[in-house]
Amino acid sequence: MPPPTWYVDFFTELPNEFWRRAVPPEVTVEEIDFVEQRLGLAPRSAVLDVPCGSGRHSLELARRGHRVTGVDLSAEAIGHARRAAAGLDVEFVHADMREIPRHGGFDAAVCLGNSFGYLELDGLREFAAALGGAVRPGGGLVVDFASAAESILPGYRAEPRTMTTGDITVLATGEYDVPGSRVLSRYRFTRGGEELDVTAIHHVYTVAQVVDLLSGNGFTDVELFGGPGGEPYGVGAGRLLLTARRTG
Repeated sequence: MPPPTWYVDFFTELPNEFWRRAVPPEVTVEEIDFVEQRLGLAPRSAVLDVPCGSGRHSLELARRGHRVTGVDLSAEAIGHARRAAAGLDVEFVHADMREIPRHGGFDAAVCLGNSFGYLELDGLREFAAALGGAVRPGGGLVVDFASAAESILPGYRAEPRTMTTGDITVLATGEYDVPGSRVLSRYRFTRGGEELDVTAIHHVYTVAQVVDLLSGNGFTDVELFGGPGGEPYGVGAGRLLLTARRTG
């Protein structure tokens, strides 16, 4: 069984490189279009991207002229993001997602890529409080969460799947841990003679729990979408995109 802090050691070069290759650029563009449009971002907005991974959203926001701070715990991912950021107005910080600046100076915060479920409930409470402290009154928030109970549980089936991008192949298997209300995702990454076995945990929370955590930290006007196209979220949707506004 992986430790609760599985994410500390999971995101090394091989998994990170797989996901860098696996997401087409047009997906990132569509996601940032959603952020700009739904939050009504003004030019040169100060945006917090947490956790930012290898920086694909941070870099796209910076290319559009925003002032971006990306925070992530993976030293490898932060190093990659910094190398890719030459000439852009973006700062990458190596830190835990709960250790973000709480100065209330960000016009918006985004938590994309399904990382909202990495933390146990106490940790998620800390993260929600940190987001509330980071975003100014009137600022916006976007949360991307594929592990909402309303998404995961209807017809849940854990079937092995194989994914390949370039010379990296991944065998993924899943298991729903009922007592823990979480999904255990086991991955075997292979590249040439290199092989890596790692397990990720995605904690499953209801939409009501997520909304309650955020509203308790000053976020209101919550809207729920099933994807960046703006479709409504419903039971069985594969993904939740939540937007909210920080009150005064």
